[in-house]
Amino acid sequence: MNRYPRRSLTAVCILITVLGPAACAAAEDPVAGPSPSPTAGGAGFFGGTDLAWVEITIAMDEELLPLLALVPANGSDPALKALSTEVTGVHERELTALRGLHDQAKLPAENPHKGMPMPGMVTPEQVTAAAAARGKAFDDLVRDHLEAHLRQGLKLAESERKSGVEPQTRALAAEVLRTRRTYLTRLGKGS
Repeated sequence: MNRYPRRSLTAVCILITVLGPAACAAAEDPVAGPSPSPTAGGAGFFGGTDLAWVEITIAMDEELLPLLALVPANGSDPALKALSTEVTGVHERELTALRGLHDQAKLPAENPHKGMPMPGMVTPEQVTAAAAARGKAFDDLVRDHLEAHLRQGLKLAESERKSGVEPQTRALAAEVLRTRRTYLTRLGKGS
């Protein structure tokens, strides 16, 4: 029996044990050779800005949706109700695309930005406070939180547009820029 394949296998097992799952991606198949890796600026190559933007935008969108879910029952302004329904649909589609990019980039399942206090992030406490409000007071709270979310989303998407390198991620950021500006205008807040 040839000892060298066993040594190679042992070395790979040690790497996997020491380095974890990241070592698996780097291990070569001795028959097929190294797996091709994405090239900088190409689809599937995620830079630091791309990775951060995907994770932060997922967290921000996920935290906004519970607030918007309250609008039909608690709100009084028909225009705000229509806008919240539209924003919800767009954010749900955005989340589908973002989660696809998240998986493609092989980001960890636990999002380090979820629940992180940051500008524009709707907190569970804000959702609880909004749930206790009705009518105009509720509408005002939602408008304020939605405006903060949209403005921060613009800043983050602009950063991705300028510094991101992954084409799909940059394209989604361009779409986010368009929708956030549109919604700010419809809120009467301009961009």
